[in-house]
Amino acid sequence: MHFRMPQKVTFKYCDPAGMVFYPRYFEMINDAIEAMFDAVLGWPFEEIHKDRSVPTAAIEVRFDAPSRHGDLLHLDLTLMRIGRTSMALQSQAACAAETRFRAEQTLVCVGPDGRPEPWPDPVRDKVTKLLEGRP
Repeated sequence: MHFRMPQKVTFKYCDPAGMVFYPRYFEMINDAIEAMFDAVLGWPFEEIHKDRSVPTAAIEVRFDAPSRHGDLLHLDLTLMRIGRTSMALQSQAACAAETRFRAEQTLVCVGPDGRPEPWPDPVRDKVTKLLEGRP
């Protein structure tokens, strides 16, 4: 795991039964990715989005158990690989010891023309060090 973000399940995430409505998990994942880019990679979204973006190109999610209003989730992000223009990562959310969902996703670095472009060298270097287990 390279980044952990706590997330309390608030009313806005829930359906009338008090459980997280599954599309809201995607918002939580994106919030965790945005926080990780800032805290771990030193490339905050407000800087990225001046002339680039990092959209999700693919995502696969397995929902293991429901989350309810008031639960405290821990979203753990693990970088898996970095390519020339893409990055793979895994997300997992758990409440206490119970896994709620697991996701595998691919992000792409996109330039101002809307086409994939190489990751900036400082970002690539940080990800590579994390993948190699170096500080």
